[in-house]
Amino acid sequence: MISRFFVGLTFLLLTSIPVLAASPPNVVIVITDDQGYGDLSCHGNPVLKTPNLDSLAAESVRLDDYHVAPTCSPTRCAFLTGHWTNRTGVWHTIMGRSMLRENEVTMGQIFKDNGYATGMFGKWHLGDNYPFRPEDRGFTEVMRHGGGGVGQTPDYWDNAYFDGSYFHNSEPEAVEGFCTDVFFRYAKDFIEEQADAGKPFLAYIATNAPHGPYHSPVEYSEPYEDQGVALANFFGMIANIDDNVGQMRKWLEEKGLAENTIFIFTTDNGTSSGAKVYNSEMRGAKGSEYDGGHRVPFFLHWPNGGYSQEKRVGTITAHVDVVPTLIDLCDIDAPTDVKFDGVSIRPLIENENAPTDWPDRLLVTDSQRVKDPIKWRKSAVMSNDWRLVSNHNKKGEVNHELYAIHSDPGQKNNVIENHPEVADRMKTFYEAWWAELEPTFGNPARIKIGHPAENPSRLTSHDWITTRMVPWNQSQVRQGGNHPEDTGFWYLDVVEAGDYEIELRRWPNEGDVAKAAITDSIPPGEPVPGTKAYRTQPGKSVPASTAYIEIQGEKAETKVPEGASSVTLKVSLEKGPAELVARFVGPNSELTGAYYAYVKKL
Repeated sequence: MISRFFVGLTFLLLTSIPVLAASPPNVVIVITDDQGYGDLSCHGNPVLKTPNLDSLAAESVRLDDYHVAPTCSPTRCAFLTGHWTNRTGVWHTIMGRSMLRENEVTMGQIFKDNGYATGMFGKWHLGDNYPFRPEDRGFTEVMRHGGGGVGQTPDYWDNAYFDGSYFHNSEPEAVEGFCTDVFFRYAKDFIEEQADAGKPFLAYIATNAPHGPYHSPVEYSEPYEDQGVALANFFGMIANIDDNVGQMRKWLEEKGLAENTIFIFTTDNGTSSGAKVYNSEMRGAKGSEYDGGHRVPFFLHWPNGGYSQEKRVGTITAHVDVVPTLIDLCDIDAPTDVKFDGVSIRPLIENENAPTDWPDRLLVTDSQRVKDPIKWRKSAVMSNDWRLVSNHNKKGEVNHELYAIHSDPGQKNNVIENHPEVADRMKTFYEAWWAELEPTFGNPARIKIGHPAENPSRLTSHDWITTRMVPWNQSQVRQGGNHPEDTGFWYLDVVEAGDYEIELRRWPNEGDVAKAAITDSIPPGEPVPGTKAYRTQPGKSVPASTAYIEIQGEKAETKVPEGASSVTLKVSLEKGPAELVARFVGPNSELTGAYYAYVKKL
């Protein structure tokens, strides 16, 4: 009788106690800038030492045939959305073509919608204005520089890798220390806060290093000083990243977070400088359609998931696979109205051999870097065994090359005449891929003005629309110009009809130059270790007697008062699309674009 009582009581207790679900995994992603596949000692680099990344690789699933875009922003948009680069509107790094279209759903938004705290630290490079900033795209904590690198035009004035100011949740905040150290430090603060609150987190740490200009703390560049200043600082920045990765992993262990954290290390494109020393037998580097431009490292470590020992995955994978794979691994809900171009590669990373039903996929990458995409421009159609590489010759004709990548990793022997059926299959795939995406190319991303999330909007010449090069870094802004080619316009979207002020400036409204006159020259800034910093360029005076704007078919102009740091024009705007032209005109009709414009709804 008693035993039956206890059996019944035990059954009652067991059935009434809720079953606790396993804690969702945290995610830490480290993605570096311009570090290629060969810029790691575990991949055979004979000069560079990366002991902490080597240790991570030895305890991770390693994607040995993982591909991205050949340059910065195009990789980041695909990595964060699971969509082909050209689908998202991001096929360049400047000229308004680095802004991620508003309809795209980012990794940050997906994880936020699933209850995660989401942090973004470092390089965003997908838009510096609403609605393109990381804080507008699902990230709840943001610490970033502006533009595509520290010291580029949208960045806080006179930043140069050490100290300076970065944008913390939209507001400039002064910092101390080397940029990479700062971004890892803020990421740790974010992680600790979420861990203390018992909340799962996604920390996206995107370093601007080792992108040029090449500046490194001296203690990291000194071991490589025999390589010359540029390469010594390039390697020094990677050594610093390696040190930060090692410290972060040790810190996660001390906090009891390492076991249930998916830790990913990868990079955004091929090497910018390391190929001079070592390139893993690949052809091409950053910007190239050959493998050296887009095959990069990818390590994934997650002890609780069973990914804590080295496993090499040779099947081809790509940036578009990252979001669907993380959704799968973290068991979170995918957005219901999004169809990914990538797939979850969980079956690949969980099986010793590739699944027998895994398709022989075709993937595309290209390097457009023009105002509007051009069919077949610097493109590669890729499979497990083949690369169809295409470009235009000087006559504008398309030239196709085919490489058997396993027997010819250096892509030296074009075998297209021997395998026409392979080339035809890849061409057919590309034609269909292009036909699907081409209708979207004429839908430019537009900066919204008059929105409460950003009023005034701070516009910079980095995002001018033009067919020429724009002043995308602060050295070029300092050099100035006074000719028609030093101009452009911005694509805008007026959120609400009404009266607006448009303030035009030669120098930004921040830092030591806030009060500098439009026509002033300014002295060079202080140097930092390494190569020449953007701010060390003396600031040139430009002629400006009149300022004028064109927007929504209206024109307005005003005299530039002597010694004025800015001029402001008032306009009434209708709701909807607008193109803003803003220029200074000298006494002899010299033209200079307004490098900075602040648009405020009254």
